[in-house]
Parts: sequence; structure tokens; C-alpha cells
Amino acid sequence: MSQAPAAPAPGASRILVVKLGALGDFVQALGPFAAIRQHHRDAQVTLLTGPAFADFAAASPYFDAVWVDDRPRFWDVGGWLRLRRRLIDGAFDRVYDLQTSDRSGAYFRLLGPGRRPEWSGIASGCSHPHANPRRDLMHTVERQAEQLRMAGIAAVSAPDLSWARADVSRFRLRPPYVLLVPGGSLHRPEKRWPATHYAGLCATLAASGQQPVLLGTESEKPMIQAILRDCPPGLDLAGETSLADIAILARGAKAAIGNDTGPMHLIAAAGCRALVLFSSASDPALCAPRGADVTVLRGESLGELPPAEVWEWLTPRA
Repeated sequence: MSQAPAAPAPGASRILVVKLGALGDFVQALGPFAAIRQHHRDAQVTLLTGPAFADFAAASPYFDAVWVDDRPRFWDVGGWLRLRRRLIDGAFDRVYDLQTSDRSGAYFRLLGPGRRPEWSGIASGCSHPHANPRRDLMHTVERQAEQLRMAGIAAVSAPDLSWARADVSRFRLRPPYVLLVPGGSLHRPEKRWPATHYAGLCATLAASGQQPVLLGTESEKPMIQAILRDCPPGLDLAGETSLADIAILARGAKAAIGNDTGPMHLIAAAGCRALVLFSSASDPALCAPRGADVTVLRGESLGELPPAEVWEWLTPRA
């Protein structure tokens, strides 16, 4: 069980962690978050993140403060100046840039000229660079662990979500239930298993006495309602779950099946038995969810991945 941070002592060092998103990347940073907290146990540790993750991060035991990044547009001079002032006023002694993007690199440059804090990342001129030219060929988990080792943090454990709390009784679940995540990025349809296949899977689950519980965003609700149209026992939770809800739902689920999308990372990290469907559009060696019991099923095109293969994975423990 992770412990809440103690109140920082007066004059404690100030640490900033930068992790803006997306959800899968944020989940895979939970282990590094814990390692940073452990390494700087007496420090004031602040997270700079996106609004979608602020409440979840604030409930974790890793941070004394959570800042929401307003992500100023490149032409928003006033926004950049306000961000610069906030970062400077934070008086940080060290920054762990776990985003390592062009945007977070720009934040490093904002802190100049003059003395900058120690900085772990890939920004040119930073004090603790992740100096591996093959870093982009590493899985996110190993890449971040190596980055922290180069900054003096030797051990990074798997994510621990034992601290997450949520009351999911309002969903009126009927165990045993199986979580399904049929959505994903709108601009990457090639990463979605066909909705008709999910509909068939829902019907098969219901016929075997297992409740299909579908997760997604509010914008995915029409798709999920169509999937469940002929499956009355199914439960549509699109747009109704927080990140903590998903973690707790995953703890109680018999299994989870979904596309290569953010919620599957959270479900897997919570310890749920998970099957993640990949097409050739993304490489599981670089970005697959990690957890205690994760299987990847991959096809050149997800439209050609037959439902029978998915059901075969589920039935040995059905």
C-alpha cells in the first residue's frame, strides 16, 4: 500500500514532474511517479499535467501539489509569459520531464536565460539528459526507467493502484462481468476492432451468463448503444466513469477486452486479466499495456481478426 507524502519540511527542496498525457502514457508513468516520490521523500513534489488527470493525480500519494497545464497556443504570448512566471516562481530545484515532447522542451527553454533547475529529460542543454540515441525504440516503461536511472533514481516499480478509491455501486453491476473498451482515437479508426464484432462478443457473453460492461467517452456513446442494441443485459457506461471508477471496475471484473487505447492501460495496471487488440498501425513492443496478466492479440488489420480468437482467449477461464 502506497503511503501519503508527509508534509514537506520548511526549506525542503522543490521538485517538478511534467507529464501532460495521453492516458496510456500517464498510466505508464505511475511507477516513475512513485519512484520520484520515494527518492525525494522530504521534498515538495509538484506535478504539471493535463486537466483530465488532475483529480486522479491529486488523489494519489505521490504529489504535494498538482498544477493544470493551460497549454498556451504558440501565438499566445501572454499565456507563455504567465506560464514562465509560474515556473520561475515555483523555484524548483529539479524537474523530471516525463513528457519529453517539443512542448515540454519549450518549458525548459522558458526558464532561461540564466540559472535553470536541474532537468531530467531530452531538452538540449539539460543537466541530466536521457542520453540514449535508441530511446525511441524502447517501450515507454523501460525508457522512463532508464531516464530516471540516468538521473540517479535506480529502482522503478510497476504501477501500484491500491490507493485508488471510488464507489461503483451506482452502476448496479451483475457479476460476473467483463469490461469491453471498443473505442479509441477518432483519427485512428484502423486501431479499432469492428463494432459488429464487439456486438457479437456481447451477445456471446450474455448467453454464457456474463454481463458485458462497455466503457468509453461521451462521444462514443452512440457506437456503444449500437453495440448493445441486441444485448439487453449489457451495461453502457460511456461518459460515466472517472479514472478511479475504471480502476475499481477493473479490480472486480472477470476480464477485460479492448482496443489499443488509454483505458486498457489503466485496466491492466489495476491487475485485471486483459486482452488488448492491436493492428499493424501500432507496435505493442513500444506501447502495449503492462500489468499482471496482459495478452496482446495482433492482426495486420483488426477487421480480419475473427471473434472466435477473442472468445478462445476468454473461454479457458469462463
